[in-house]
Amino acid sequence: MAEAVPVRCPACLRENDYTAPVFPCACGSPVTPPLDLTAPPLPLTHRNWSETWVAVRCTACGRESEWPHPEVGCGSCGTVVRIPVHPVEGAEPAPGARADAGAGGPRPDAAGPTKPRETPGAGAAPGTGAGTGAAAERGRAPDSDKSQRRPKPSAVNPAGSPLPPTAPVPRPAFRPVTIRTARDAVATAALYLRWLGFRDVRQPDGRPIPSAAVDLRAPGLVAQVDPTTAPAGVRAVECVWLNGLTASATSVYFALAGYTEDARTRADDLGIPLFVMDLTGMPQPVNNPADELIGTGA
Repeated sequence: MAEAVPVRCPACLRENDYTAPVFPCACGSPVTPPLDLTAPPLPLTHRNWSETWVAVRCTACGRESEWPHPEVGCGSCGTVVRIPVHPVEGAEPAPGARADAGAGGPRPDAAGPTKPRETPGAGAAPGTGAGTGAAAERGRAPDSDKSQRRPKPSAVNPAGSPLPPTAPVPRPAFRPVTIRTARDAVATAALYLRWLGFRDVRQPDGRPIPSAAVDLRAPGLVAQVDPTTAPAGVRAVECVWLNGLTASATSVYFALAGYTEDARTRADDLGIPLFVMDLTGMPQPVNNPADELIGTGA
C-alpha cells in the first residue's frame, strides 16, 4: 500500500493526509498513479469526463490504462482538490496497451477504438484499409478493463462516432461486513459509499439510535441510513432529497427493511438511489438510479 502524503488545501491551507489508490493491472500487478507533489493541487469546481481519468503505465508489463484521477476532500472546509499526476513518458504505448489511452483523450467503451473512422465508401480495399492491422487486433484482443464494463446498445450513433461513455468505474469487489447492530449498518453504508468512490465519508459521533435514521456526509454527497425494522416511506425519501438539494449534492438512501411502494415511486421521480441492506452487509440496488450509481461511481 502506498504511503500517505500531505496535500495542502488551497482554500484554507490545511494539510490533509492522502494515500494514492492502488488499481489492478491486467497482468495482476498493482498500479498506483505517480503523484506530482511539486505541483499545487487544483480545486475541483466542476467535473469533466475526460479530466476525470488519468493514464498510468504499469511498471511490470508496460501496459498503459486509464484510472480515476486522484482527488481528496479537505477535512476542514470541504474543498475537493485534484492532485496532479506525472504524465506517461513516451508517445508509443507498450505492447498490449490501449493506443487510445491518454490523460486527455476520450474514455473508450465497448463500441471499439476511438480513432476516427473512415466514412462509408471512402476506405481502401478490404484488407488494406486503416481498420485492419494493429487497430483491428486491439478491437479483438481481450482487455480486463473492458470486461468490467457493461456495454449499452446505443454506444455508437448512426454516424459511427462513439457517444459519451457510461462505463462503470473499475473497482475491486466490495467486501461486506455482517450487520448485527445499528452501528454496523451505518458503518457498512459508509464503506459502500467509499467503495463507490465518495471520499471522506463522515459518520456521526456517538452511538446510532436504533429507532432513528442516521446521516452520512461527504463532499458532494448526502446519504441517510435507516436501521429500523419498518420500511422507509415517502417522507424519508423526500427529506434526503431536500437535504441533497440544499447542499447541491447527490442524495442516497440505505434501509434495512426496504421501502414502501409509494417511496420507491417517489424516489424514481426524484432520481434518488435506493439501496436495501441485508444482515450479510451487502447493499442491493432497488431502483434504476441505484443501478446507475453503481455503474458510474461517484
